[in-house]
Amino acid sequence: MELTINSVAVGLDTVWVLLCAALVFLMEAGFAALEAGFIHSRNSLNIMMKVFMDCTIGLIGFFICGFAFMYGTDAAGFMGLSGFLLEGDLAHLHLKIPVEAFWLFQAAFAIAMATIVSGAVAERMKFAPYLVFSLLATVIIYPLAGHWVWSPDGWLNQLGMLDFAGSAVVHSLGGWAALAAVLVLGPRSGRFNKDGSINIMPGHNLPLAALGAFILWFGWFGFNPGSTLSGLDANIAKIAVNTNLSAAAGGTVAALLTLGKYGKADLSMAINGALGGLVAITAGCAFVTALSSLFIGAVAGGLIIAAVPFFDRFRADDPVGAIAVHGVCGSFGTVAVGIFATNGGLLYGGGFHLLGVQLLGLLCIGLWGFGSTYALFSALKAIVGIRVSREDEIVGLDISEHGIAAYNDLEYPLLQTASQPFGPFEKLPELNENKGVSPA
Repeated sequence: MELTINSVAVGLDTVWVLLCAALVFLMEAGFAALEAGFIHSRNSLNIMMKVFMDCTIGLIGFFICGFAFMYGTDAAGFMGLSGFLLEGDLAHLHLKIPVEAFWLFQAAFAIAMATIVSGAVAERMKFAPYLVFSLLATVIIYPLAGHWVWSPDGWLNQLGMLDFAGSAVVHSLGGWAALAAVLVLGPRSGRFNKDGSINIMPGHNLPLAALGAFILWFGWFGFNPGSTLSGLDANIAKIAVNTNLSAAAGGTVAALLTLGKYGKADLSMAINGALGGLVAITAGCAFVTALSSLFIGAVAGGLIIAAVPFFDRFRADDPVGAIAVHGVCGSFGTVAVGIFATNGGLLYGGGFHLLGVQLLGLLCIGLWGFGSTYALFSALKAIVGIRVSREDEIVGLDISEHGIAAYNDLEYPLLQTASQPFGPFEKLPELNENKGVSPA
């Protein structure tokens, strides 16, 4: 094949998008490690399995019809109707790279949205109903929101909504879906007392959670710069710098606030502060200045400290802080574009138009994510049940749902660590005998 300037440009852009797709897909490893570290050891294999199945089931569902619903042609601006199995009319996308490369990049985003919910429902949700959610999240819940904002035919796109890499489409959507899920599912046994007080349930491996956060941070260099869809785009460096600065500001503020409030810096809050900064800047990373990125990240770090106890007061039990990180910070980041965007933002003389569009888009996406997930979880609860028994919750989902422990070199389950949140175990030997494991 004869090389031309155009063919070389297409080749470079294709390699860039494929590399960034791999980075975004690697974020699933980060999610898995983060969520496993933030929960009890007896449930860590279960959460790994759920994240793993997000990848397997989610990729298949997004290939069959999710991508078509998201990017297919549409006269009404609501849902695409072409491109099933990557076939049919997709010329309206005006892609400069092969559609397969574009699909792979977008598929990694789709499974990330579903995985946001997995951490929020950890330690008490049945495995099989979760698979139903994972499939429908990547087939219909995420694709419709994505169509509205990112498809050329989408109604929010037509209004001018800006969400460069998905603060609203991925993170806010996933965060408010997570809130709906935990409200239907209910809190973990022993999390809240009758007097309203809260029992602390610390994660079993914070170093593992920190490693997961670092992997997520690293993957974000595919998430945000990759959304240019071109390795020749001059904005790549700016987007990467803005992404990094926001994460740094979020982690710093969260750590300092816990240090000032409690006299000790909290690693879990610092982790979620950095992730909140990443989530918040994802919408505006290509549209705001570096200084604005610092401010957006700093506010996100503060929002994490306020949001986590806020949702606890409403008994929305979220073991990993997904609602705060993705729902709250994703919402803030979406609105921040309307304030800080150098072209159309309120502080740059753009008036209230863009801000109004951002608020409208955020409201619609949030309502769609919350409402659709609440309806789905309610239906699953009524039809098949979504919560494991209290006995299975005590023994742990690794054994009860999968028949194997995550840490087989230890006597399992680690009932000594479980005794505080659940209270005395008068019938523990019988439970262990029934599950085929030795008593502690």
